[in-house]
Amino acid sequence: MRTITIEEHFLASGIRERITKNNPGGSILPGGKLLAKLSDLGSIRLHDMDANGIDLQVISHMTLGITSLPAQESISLIQAANDQLAEAVTAHPDRFAGFALLPMGDPTAAVAELERITHHPGFKGVMIHGTTNGLFLDDPSFFPILEQAVALNIPVYIHPAEPPTIVRDAYYVGFDPAVSFTLATSGWGWHSETGIHALRLILSGVFDRLPTLQIIIGHMGEMIPFMLDRINNVLTPAAKNLQRSLPEYFLQNFSITTSGFFTDPPLQLALQVMGADRIIFSVDYPYSTNEQGRKFLDNASISPADKEKISHRNAERLLNLP
Repeated sequence: MRTITIEEHFLASGIRERITKNNPGGSILPGGKLLAKLSDLGSIRLHDMDANGIDLQVISHMTLGITSLPAQESISLIQAANDQLAEAVTAHPDRFAGFALLPMGDPTAAVAELERITHHPGFKGVMIHGTTNGLFLDDPSFFPILEQAVALNIPVYIHPAEPPTIVRDAYYVGFDPAVSFTLATSGWGWHSETGIHALRLILSGVFDRLPTLQIIIGHMGEMIPFMLDRINNVLTPAAKNLQRSLPEYFLQNFSITTSGFFTDPPLQLALQVMGADRIIFSVDYPYSTNEQGRKFLDNASISPADKEKISHRNAERLLNLP
């Protein structure tokens, strides 16, 4: 059975150098084996894939805000990161594909970069990390980016990022710094915020204007499958501007991945709510391990036909993968 994963990360060398330069007293980057795996687009990554039967990774840049840099420097670093990934995909076209990183602080430059890099045949979509300067993708300034994604027939993957400072200070402070950070990010906050991001896109009416736009969110749906009936009962009646119910948009314009979730109950819930055609296997490498993902997929309590869809067929269809 072919196995494809689509939320798998790397760290570009130019961005790594810029972060190190900005933090001479101690880098904010992870260390040790995790940093080595993030920085690698060759032998280490391929070894980890081969050891666990991962046939193809769709690789994206790690969550990292560089929009605070001067605009032209940010654009240059992002272009170089995409070019570095393009080189790796060219070297291993049967093992790697890519999601583009965009300079979201400059929507015009983001559209230009999306068009530039997706001319490389290995780039199959775009990944956007959280909010930009506190703004969600429903802000009108980002609509040209979504239009361009539709024109290129590629999906947009919305990945979590750290919450804006005002949100972090209001919701997540008051504990040991490590606890506050984890609560604000991978322990809760960024999942709920990405769920809000998805709901805001629907409520803005963007899918009535761009009915073929496809969005991907990770982590077994960022809480939405669990809440979808409640959302329909309470939020759909209030959203009188929409042509359809909120679940209809979610089930027709969104796919979810299993990234970082390796137990059966969330998968069974997602299957009951969304069906197997909208779920894509992912690991969240190297933050989660391919060993975890492989064990989860092999032991998942699902039919062989659904396992085929989740392991590779859905990704092939959505991303136009060979």
